[in-house]
Amino acid sequence: MAHSTVAAAGLALHGGTPVSSAPVPFMSLALTEADIQAANAVLRSGILRQGARCAELERRWSELTNARHTLTCANGTCALQLAYEPLFAPGDEVLVPAWSYIATVSMVVARGGQPVFCDALPDTFQFDVADAERRITPRTRAIACTHLYGMPVDIDAVDKLARKHNLKVIYDAAQAHLATYKGKGLGAYGDAVTYSLYATKNLATGEGGLISTNDDALARQLALLRSHGETDKYLHAQVGYNYRLNDIAAAIGCSRLDRLPAQTAQRQQNADRYDAIVTAIDGITPPARTPGAQGVWHLYTVQIDPAAFTCTRDEFCKALMAEGVPTATHYPRSLTRQPAFAQFVSAAAKAHGEAYAHPPVAEALASRVFCLPMHHDLTDEHFRIVAEALHKVAEAYRA
Repeated sequence: MAHSTVAAAGLALHGGTPVSSAPVPFMSLALTEADIQAANAVLRSGILRQGARCAELERRWSELTNARHTLTCANGTCALQLAYEPLFAPGDEVLVPAWSYIATVSMVVARGGQPVFCDALPDTFQFDVADAERRITPRTRAIACTHLYGMPVDIDAVDKLARKHNLKVIYDAAQAHLATYKGKGLGAYGDAVTYSLYATKNLATGEGGLISTNDDALARQLALLRSHGETDKYLHAQVGYNYRLNDIAAAIGCSRLDRLPAQTAQRQQNADRYDAIVTAIDGITPPARTPGAQGVWHLYTVQIDPAAFTCTRDEFCKALMAEGVPTATHYPRSLTRQPAFAQFVSAAAKAHGEAYAHPPVAEALASRVFCLPMHHDLTDEHFRIVAEALHKVAEAYRA
């Protein structure tokens, strides 16, 4: 798209001087010496499998998130698969978000469930419970929704819907470590909560996952599924998997967990600073908060108004990058536009129409949202660069 204004000509993208020659770091992922030493201690012990450090991480996570039980596992996707298997059966319909990362839904399909895609809220980007209720049928058995970007969904609304229709609830909290709702950790809610410990998450071990539950019987079932259904050495009560975490990863997790509360508080302060910056720019909207929730800002995701600018979201982000502000798009398409789910979307479209099959808010968000750098190491200078770059690019492309 051509831009002929004087302001657009001054963009670094078009040969002007960038706001910063050094880009603002989008993430802060470095291990500390303490993390490295924790891993080394496990290596020196020779006990590399699931052991004492996994047990420590489970105990500490339960305490921090108000959960009765926590189990470590290989990764966040395995956590979802383990949680889903006991809670619904093949052929059951499961209410899922159309706006989320694919794993939340792909493991529903792997279980043999039938995903029913529900819309997102236009301001918080979270699961739209009212839309979900409109999609319930006699075959609906569960709700699997994501605390997206680190902001909890409206848990009271989800719980009310689940009780009304006798549905199981699984929360995907892969991006929401230490988030709270009405003063309680996320482990206090739902039938199960799953987390990812992937390298980019707020609490990261490289690969890894956690599952929490307050149901004693479900916790025992999850433990069996995690380790080949083994009740005693070479005695297997059921078919299961090898989805265990190892103590090297858990040791890194325990070490990093020492810093996570302070880092989370810093992210929350950073989100407040971003709110003030973004609110001052016409055409860009900061993310709203779920009432009663305290988010942890794994991602700080803003929304652009296409009518306010002469460029697309992607062009806006390309210009920001040239000024020294990297961005990311989470996500470039709704899950109903993923080829992996084509059969379910086609069936919904045939039964109810295209608008039903492709929830409209999720469709719109795919071309409107982008994420600004968010981590605990952002400095005053980083915020200055981001603010100046946003203003510069916004005015250059102002419609």
